Amino acid sequence: MDQLSAISEDLAEIDGQIADNFRFLSNGFQKLEKIKDSNRQSRQLEELTEKMRECKRLIKEFDKEVKALENSFDRETNKMLNEKKQSLIKELNSYVALKKQYAVNIEHKRIELFEGPSEGYAEENGLLASSMTNEQLMEQGNRMMDDTDQAIERGKKVVQETINVGTDTAAALKAQTEQMSRVVNELDSIHFSLKKASQLVKEIGRQVATDKCIMVLLLLIVVGVIAIIIVKLVHPGNKDIRDIPGLAPPVQNRRLLWSHS
Repeated sequence: MDQLSAISEDLAEIDGQIADNFRFLSNGFQKLEKIKDSNRQSRQLEELTEKMRECKRLIKEFDKEVKALENSFDRETNKMLNEKKQSLIKELNSYVALKKQYAVNIEHKRIELFEGPSEGYAEENGLLASSMTNEQLMEQGNRMMDDTDQAIERGKKVVQETINVGTDTAAALKAQTEQMSRVVNELDSIHFSLKKASQLVKEIGRQVATDKCIMVLLLLIVVGVIAIIIVKLVHPGNKDIRDIPGLAPPVQNRRLLWSHS
């Protein structure tokens, strides 16, 4: 730390932040060892994973700063900085491997809870940090962190898509509800109009039936009057046919008054 302060204050500050995160990780894994509940272990592991992600970002900043100042240092200083970077990466990868081991153990505990204990799961945990080279640890740690970042990004996209689908669905349901309300109101209006129209048709039907009866009766009366008139004209001496009231009988012999004088 003192050497880095003499070389670069920015490098010293970044190294100090990484050291704080490593202490947090160390204490966090010690605390994780004492937790028995798998759900609490999962939450603690998520918090430690976030810290490891922060350490990865700081190590990248450290490497970027070293490369920016590489031409300003001598060979020994550059070698010391590269060794410091490699030690940071190795320590981070050891925590990543430890996190993976705890994650596998938690998953096996959950499987045993529902399906009973399984045999030989210890062989499936893979290589531990103590049996891996620095290059393997670096490659594995970077790969796991990249996979974690990609999984987080995919999760964010899924959440955003879900929110968008929910918003669109709510808007569509609202529009359909308003449309159904308008349809119901129109159906009520149509039903009322049909009812009024049915009553009007019935009234018109009754009036037409009454008018037809009156017209038929008048027609019969007119035909009867015409028939009587025709018969009277054809047979004026027929006494069986009564005179129509208001219609004078035909005059058979017209006499003039002046003829008797």
